[in-house]
Amino acid sequence: MPSSSTLVAFALASALIIAVPGPSVLFTIGRALSAGRREALLTVVGNAFGILTQICALAVGLGPLIAASATAYTALKLVGAGYLVWLGVQAIRDRRRLAEAFASGIPTRVAAVHAVRAGYVVGVTNPKSLVFFAALLPQFVDPGEPVALQLLVLGGIFTVLAVLGDGSVALAASRARDWFASSPSRMERVGGVGGLMMVGLGTTLVATGRPD
Repeated sequence: MPSSSTLVAFALASALIIAVPGPSVLFTIGRALSAGRREALLTVVGNAFGILTQICALAVGLGPLIAASATAYTALKLVGAGYLVWLGVQAIRDRRRLAEAFASGIPTRVAAVHAVRAGYVVGVTNPKSLVFFAALLPQFVDPGEPVALQLLVLGGIFTVLAVLGDGSVALAASRARDWFASSPSRMERVGGVGGLMMVGLGTTLVATGRPD
């Protein structure tokens, strides 16, 4: 098991990295603006499961493969980007229905499993985080101890911190959405903005090159 000092150092490094907005944070904001607090928080949960999946994959050796293979990296990136764009287009198409629902007092909700699944797909197909984990986690691992177990412990710490950070963002963004929801026309615009954010995020992910 990693020492206490190693765990503290990793937690501090993770907190700094999580504080920098990335695909998961931007996607969470987009979901909060276009669908509301409940869906945004469920998205955070799904994203956490996606992170844990990446950690488990890294623990069995998939991380180094993705880091070394440009083809595997690109394939994962395109899958995630395509899904983001699709979700964004759906949000833009539904923006008027969203405004009408608020105007009539009908809450707009989607099945919890769908919201969690959306967050999971975005989290598990984020190639930057997988490559990041492959590059960072080994620096905090004691090679004399079981490596896979240490990776899972460190990954668990990162996931908990990510849930706290992204959850705070989701709550803050949903509060802003509540103000927009007081006007149907505002709600229609904010639904479109949330969708555009997701489309833009997906497009940016496609255009981003492989990190050195």
